Amino acid sequence: MADLAMDGQLGGNIRLYDIDGEAAKSNEIIGNRLSGRNDVPGKWRYTTAPSLAEALTGADFVIISILPGTFDEMESDVHTPEKYGVYQSVGDSVGPGGNIRALRLIPMYVTFAEAIRDYAPDAWVINFTNLMTICVQTLHHIFPGIKAFGCCHEVFGTQNILRDFYQEESGVTGIKRQEILTNVMGINHFTWIDKASYKNVDLIPLYRKYVDKLYEEGYCEPDYHWMNSSFYCANRVKFDLFKKYNCIAAAGDRHLAEFMPGDLYLKNPETVKQWKFGLTTVSWRKNDLTKRLEKAKRLSEGVEEVTLRHSGEDTIALIRALCGLDGRLVTNVNYPNTALQISNLPTDATVETNAIFSYDNLQPVQSGSLPEEIRKLILPHVRNQKEILQAALSCNRNLVYEVFAREPMIAGRLTQAQYKALADEMIDNTVAFLPEGWK
Repeated sequence: MADLAMDGQLGGNIRLYDIDGEAAKSNEIIGNRLSGRNDVPGKWRYTTAPSLAEALTGADFVIISILPGTFDEMESDVHTPEKYGVYQSVGDSVGPGGNIRALRLIPMYVTFAEAIRDYAPDAWVINFTNLMTICVQTLHHIFPGIKAFGCCHEVFGTQNILRDFYQEESGVTGIKRQEILTNVMGINHFTWIDKASYKNVDLIPLYRKYVDKLYEEGYCEPDYHWMNSSFYCANRVKFDLFKKYNCIAAAGDRHLAEFMPGDLYLKNPETVKQWKFGLTTVSWRKNDLTKRLEKAKRLSEGVEEVTLRHSGEDTIALIRALCGLDGRLVTNVNYPNTALQISNLPTDATVETNAIFSYDNLQPVQSGSLPEEIRKLILPHVRNQKEILQAALSCNRNLVYEVFAREPMIAGRLTQAQYKALADEMIDNTVAFLPEGWK
């Protein structure tokens, strides 16, 4: 809302749809109160839509950001595997937690895709929900003509690190993240950069120098210490992956660790502490939700005002480009690999690469081929994402077992009996949010 409010060239109607009608109504009040302020150039009219059909009809843009289920279900996703010695630092993208979350999420995205097909087939659809890859994959699987892509800010953090290193080395200041040009390839939260530059300066050798210098200590953004937040890290996992594969892993350590073998960075809480990142507990998320709901109440009642501060997302810049306001924009997005953006991954994979946005057009950038060692790390996840989609659509428990068996967090660490028992328990814990076929 703040991003939209600060843009004086965009305006229109925003329809809010939520299965929690009271939350949507609260956001309607907050949005209209913000638009009515004298210091806000972007004017929007917020209304609550009683149905998906009414929300979508005539829409130019659709933004999807949901929690599939509640934090009680996510608590099972993240913490039930700990009974078997499997620790997850996020639990929403891969691993046992990500796969069970996908079973809840995919039927919801089937509904979204069908509704967009029926009521807003020409709209641009921007997804923010995790599992990012599965969300985008499901939308395109159900409605092949959909104009949908996924946005994730993880690559932005790596651009910031490259900028910081260059500014420290060169003494140049005031460089914007967008001026750090990167070649992006991979899958969401396991994305890699093989080329990076600022103007005519190759930043890869500089990054290597700073990795060698900071490998043991790690690096945190200025004025931040890794132990003060569940969401930040010292980038030691990122540095270690660079030393292993000579390519920059372009996501936060909490995500990167989950794509690697479970005995490497997530063996136990002590190992996690040595690598200087955190296990984000669902109890923290629940406490944070309570605080955010209290803030929403204050905002809707006018006790507190929305702070006009950019979110750090590229959403408004993307919308502006698609509306033809700023010419072309290049940024990283999640999109099917149909144009072979990554030449040595399957065409039915959903990948993260750069794309060029212009008036009513998204053109994926061909990023080349992944180094073979990295491709081998990614392929099991590509296969699992395809099969968990099939499992969710067919309510096939055996496919879930096969996916669990291949998960790097689990493979070689649990017996067949153990990972089957884990999958069954996690499915049972979330069955209230699953189709009848799972019962």
